[in-house]
Amino acid sequence: MNNSPINFLDLRADHAEVRDDLDKAWSDLVDTCGFVGGGAVDEFEAAFASYQRGTHCIGVANGTDALELILGAAGIGPGDEVIVPANTFIATAEAVAHVGADIVFADVDPDTLLITGDAIDAVVTERTAAVMAVHLYGQMVDLDDVGAACARHGLALVEDAAQAHGAEWNGVRAGSAGIGAGFSFYPGKNLGALGDGGAVVTGDAELERKIRSMSNHGRSSTSKYEHDLLGRNSRLDALQAKALTIKLARLDDWNDARRAAAAWYREYLPAAVRPLVIRPEAVAVHHLGLVQVPDGTRDSIGALLEQHGIGWGIHYPVPCHQQAPFAGATPVSMPVTEAAAGRIMSLPMHPHLSESDIKRIAEVLGGHPALAESA
Repeated sequence: MNNSPINFLDLRADHAEVRDDLDKAWSDLVDTCGFVGGGAVDEFEAAFASYQRGTHCIGVANGTDALELILGAAGIGPGDEVIVPANTFIATAEAVAHVGADIVFADVDPDTLLITGDAIDAVVTERTAAVMAVHLYGQMVDLDDVGAACARHGLALVEDAAQAHGAEWNGVRAGSAGIGAGFSFYPGKNLGALGDGGAVVTGDAELERKIRSMSNHGRSSTSKYEHDLLGRNSRLDALQAKALTIKLARLDDWNDARRAAAAWYREYLPAAVRPLVIRPEAVAVHHLGLVQVPDGTRDSIGALLEQHGIGWGIHYPVPCHQQAPFAGATPVSMPVTEAAAGRIMSLPMHPHLSESDIKRIAEVLGGHPALAESA
């Protein structure tokens, strides 16, 4: 068997495709010294808003800030509750905590590991103001179901789209369903910057005005020296904006390549290695190659992959509601999330995987004693 390494990510290959453009972008910025704001950021914001089928885009420093700014601009804070899926990266809950609202965790669907309308119904109270709809692993939540739950209870729908660049549900792209969506451009994302970066996409002009001001020290839109709101420094710099604009032109092709890799995984993986269900209404972008393996086998499976030079990861082994900063949040029992936390693992997923790479990963997995019978 070929023993050449298979990387969990391959950012070098991504950047090799656009290296000449990136080098020119850097050279142009050094020549002009336009490092913060300006035309480069304006160009990216317009392009990304159009790509996500939203009306407005505000570039910010990172995806966590994007979520916090949406909540703050919407007036959600002390005295309010925000429903957060227990199965998510900690940043989702951090954003709620930092605006002073109370976190209420909800369990997730066992097939997709995404929040559902029933889960929202189970934990909503008279103080609930919003739901964080986390489009995790590259698949959007069931917007029909979750949107109906939000409508029933009069809740704001905030999209955490950090892993959903280009994802769709019934033709609706992430960023155009709720009051606003927060995107991360951390380098490993489907659309990744050359450092940290993020954006808010929204169709609400007033929310856009507030977030644009709040992310730039609360500065007035009419005066450089007046500050209308309490803000912060959370700006997307010009280098990241240029890099993101360059990469955005490749994103559809890269997402198509991820979908091909996901299809090969479904064809070749042993039966005991179960990818998440992709709903027929969803166009997933497969940010992660997440699978579930039999209880008690993950460590030994990971060791076998490492032995053969195959990268892997875990997203996320300690659920949010079990993290120390959120010990006081309620409710605290999330049976689906807790069961999945011991079974989930992430296989290599990036646009440069070949069918032979996936076959080799499947063959290695099929050599594990717990998986061999299903191979």
